[in-house]
Amino acid sequence: MTLAKAVVTGIVYKTPKTGFTQNNVAVSSFVLNVGTQEEILVRVISKRQSLDEIVQNLSKNQKVLVEGRLQNGVSKMDDGTEKKVFEIEASTIELMGAGSSDATSSEDGDILTFGDLEASAEANTDVLMDDEEVPF
Repeated sequence: MTLAKAVVTGIVYKTPKTGFTQNNVAVSSFVLNVGTQEEILVRVISKRQSLDEIVQNLSKNQKVLVEGRLQNGVSKMDDGTEKKVFEIEASTIELMGAGSSDATSSEDGDILTFGDLEASAEANTDVLMDDEEVPF
C-alpha cells in the first residue's frame, strides 16, 4: 500500500543488492537507517535504470538523501510472526557530504541537515533577525 511521497536522509545500513524480476527488470535495494537516537530501518528500492550507477557505488555508512513513494506491508518472519515493513520506491538518490562527487548532489557537494544548519548559523555573524523580531 502506498502512503505518500517521502524525502528522508539517513545512513546506508546494508550495502545494495541487485536482483531481477521475472520480466528481467533490474531491481536494486539497500537498507537505510533514518533514526538519529535509535535504529529506524527503511528498505529503499530502485527500479530506475538512471539510479543504477549511484546505487551500485553506495557503501555502508554513507549518508544519502532519498526521495520517492513510501510504502508499507507485512512480512512473515522465520518464526511465523508478522512484522510491519516500510519501503521507499526511490525516484531520486543523492549522496550527501563533502566527499561526494556525484552529479546529482548539490553544486558544492554538500547538503546541510538541520543540525548542520544550526551549527553554521551560530558561526555566521551576519544575523538577519533577532529573536524579538520573529513574528511567531
